[in-house]
Amino acid sequence: MRRAVRSAVALGVRYLTLFGFSSENWRRPVLEINDLMGLLRFYLRHEVEELDKEGVQLRIIGDRERLADDIITLIEHSEMRTQANTRLTLTVALSYGGRQEIVRAARLLVEKTAAGQVQLKDITDSFFAAHLFTHGMPDPDLLIRTSGEKRISNFLLWQLAYAELIFIDTLWPDFSHADLEHAISEFHRRERRYGAVTG
Repeated sequence: MRRAVRSAVALGVRYLTLFGFSSENWRRPVLEINDLMGLLRFYLRHEVEELDKEGVQLRIIGDRERLADDIITLIEHSEMRTQANTRLTLTVALSYGGRQEIVRAARLLVEKTAAGQVQLKDITDSFFAAHLFTHGMPDPDLLIRTSGEKRISNFLLWQLAYAELIFIDTLWPDFSHADLEHAISEFHRRERRYGAVTG
């Protein structure tokens, strides 16, 4: 994770979103979950100072209700400490699922509509997007999937509508500056039409 952040900063990337722990990961063995949460606590306690020094803003998206209270406190402290930073926005998806995020946004809009705060005609795609965890962030231009997998695994389903997808065999722990640089170069070689016909 540290390597990816430093590489993103060096390459001028302004937004980096990493999938840390999915909503489906809660079905893993308890000991494995505890180990992962221990790594998360370590990161939030020991890496945020470095992120702050590097001008990185940290955002955590996902269902926080399933996280332990001390982790939620660490997240809130980390986000507050780095909120003014503008060099890179690092978003980490924790206890996150794309379908769950869309359902959550739909429920919020139904509640607002029932309360008379929103009319049906107000609900456009941009208005809906403003109720997602990623509100205020641009949609991703590029998705890099590591480990040779050829799926997006319930990640940012709404936001990835027009993203370019790159699949690489490199395992995530081995993901390097060169891998990111190569993926960005490949991205720049592609023609993005957003459903339109080029001139």
